[in-house]
Amino acid sequence: MTSEKKSTIKLGSRELDVREGSLDAGIPDGPVEQKWESHKFKMKLVNPANKRKFNIIVVGSGLAGASAAATMAELGYNVDCYCYQDSPRRAHSVAAQGGINAAKNYPNDGDSVFRLFYDTVKGGDYRSREANVYRLAEVSNNIIDQCVAQGVPFAREYSGTLANRSFGGAQVSRTFYARGQTGQQLLLGAYQSLSRQIGLGKVKMYNRTEMLDLVVIDGHARGIVTRDMITGKIQSHVADAVVLATGGYSNAFYLSTNAKGCNATAIWRAYKKGAYFANPCFTQIHPTCIPPSGEHQSKLTLMSESLRNDGRIWVPRDVNDKRRGNDIPEKERLYYLEEKYPSFGNLVPRDVASRNAKTVVDAGHGVGEMKNGVFLDFAESIGRLGENVIRERYGNLFDMYTSITGDDPYKVPMRIFPAPHYTMGGTWVDYNLMSTVPGLFVIGEANFSDHGANRLGASALMQGLADGYFILPYTMGNYLAQAGKAKVETSHDSFKEVEASINERIHKLLNINGKRSVDSFHRELGKVVWENCGMARNEEGLKKALEKIPTIKAEFWENVNVPGEEKNINQSLEMAGRVADFFELAELMCLDALNRSESCGGHFREESKTAEGEALRDDENFAYSAAWQYNGDDKEPTLNKEPLEFKDVKLSQRSYK
Repeated sequence: MTSEKKSTIKLGSRELDVREGSLDAGIPDGPVEQKWESHKFKMKLVNPANKRKFNIIVVGSGLAGASAAATMAELGYNVDCYCYQDSPRRAHSVAAQGGINAAKNYPNDGDSVFRLFYDTVKGGDYRSREANVYRLAEVSNNIIDQCVAQGVPFAREYSGTLANRSFGGAQVSRTFYARGQTGQQLLLGAYQSLSRQIGLGKVKMYNRTEMLDLVVIDGHARGIVTRDMITGKIQSHVADAVVLATGGYSNAFYLSTNAKGCNATAIWRAYKKGAYFANPCFTQIHPTCIPPSGEHQSKLTLMSESLRNDGRIWVPRDVNDKRRGNDIPEKERLYYLEEKYPSFGNLVPRDVASRNAKTVVDAGHGVGEMKNGVFLDFAESIGRLGENVIRERYGNLFDMYTSITGDDPYKVPMRIFPAPHYTMGGTWVDYNLMSTVPGLFVIGEANFSDHGANRLGASALMQGLADGYFILPYTMGNYLAQAGKAKVETSHDSFKEVEASINERIHKLLNINGKRSVDSFHRELGKVVWENCGMARNEEGLKKALEKIPTIKAEFWENVNVPGEEKNINQSLEMAGRVADFFELAELMCLDALNRSESCGGHFREESKTAEGEALRDDENFAYSAAWQYNGDDKEPTLNKEPLEFKDVKLSQRSYK
């Protein structure tokens, strides 16, 4: 670790402390190709007979959480797993549609572990940690073998071999898929492994249970405090280590492709207990979602990126053209991605596709009654391949689109527009996936580690399963073998203090008795964040957001109405706690975006772009991960910089032309 440097920065009216060299990512020495294998050998081990002496808490039962809980239980650890859904099978991982990447090179089209590594670093606009990304690419092939062994029904060629298709940001076909429901099928595989361990008594499953805070004793994570969502009971749970696998925070935007229950409470509570939060402004706007149809909507629907394999994206060249898509002749159509990016065409990375959609819609080329979308057209592919082939590949997605819009995409073009979908930011973790709180591990979308400023399509499932099946089981043993902690019970004062603070917060929310609903505040917050910290950001807008958010937050705590009781099912109470955390997180998102005056990946600062309108990085000043440290509700956070080094993928301006 380099010597620490301290300074201050001024962001608007705020003055913040900055530290560089304060973080140790624990990246192993040696060539990037050898780091993980060497590290695995050097890590400490827990004797098989001793594993049953350790208790591990896993919060979240999606792909990352279910795979981690099942794998660690199979190794011999005692695992408690928590989810707020009525079953682990309802975790939001089921919503992933298009596929999962791996460097198998089955099509023999030039793929390799290094190419997947390179594409991921480049796709993230050089704002990720090389060592972590290479490890992700390295273990990707193991994931496919694991899932095939579980019986996951991946699509296959006529010969019986596993099929691949292309996704954005790559010129090879490396994406394995199960029609348009890959996430669901992968989760069923992880769930059956989890269920086996539940049946054997190695995993205790807590459904309909929400984590409300982390308990830290003597500087180490030693448990959590939860609320039973049926009875309202507040309960403490103790462990030797805690794993958070709770997903991302796109619902800070209110309208997103995330399930309504998705929230940031677990990682935000951890942040306020000492776990640094990294790159909160790195959020992904997915280019292919069904556009909003009015102010009544509470969420948006994803249309898989895989559709860009066979669908062509276009808008009318004439901004005054109000004809239906099928009535507009070919020569009067603007295939803006194909014209601007001939090498990648419609398969440019998500951030590039989204920004270009916004550009043409803002210029007046939008389609639909609200002129808030672009066309995704399958006429050419249906004519070339036949409707049956398209139905086999995307049938369930087309059915979903028809159910929502009433249009038949086999006959008319789909209408799509970008929407908040995934968050690359999250809890800062080191190479071992451990946060700045010893004993607190964070995996999957909940951490920041692998995707930089933009995640490539089909890489979320890859990261979640890589962390859960193949990385955490090693690094967890290394921590437990060296921890040497005294046993604690839930009677410890620290647990009682956390329980008291949770009860106090619940009573406060229930007793405000204001005039506005929780949802109205969430919608207002989301609009501010979307308009000022969404697809495009600028200094003026971010400063405006940093003025508005605290004002709305103050009114929330004075005028929100949370009906119902605490000792019962109370979804308004659940949402109130989550929205309260979103207020604070949204402020940090905007602060991070204001500080990072460069453009990179999904973070597009309008002041920093090339002559052609592309994102313009500032590697001299911003080649670092920003890890924010909580200092108290009334104090400014500290910015800790983790410098990023690029030895194997050289820094360059991204080009997909």
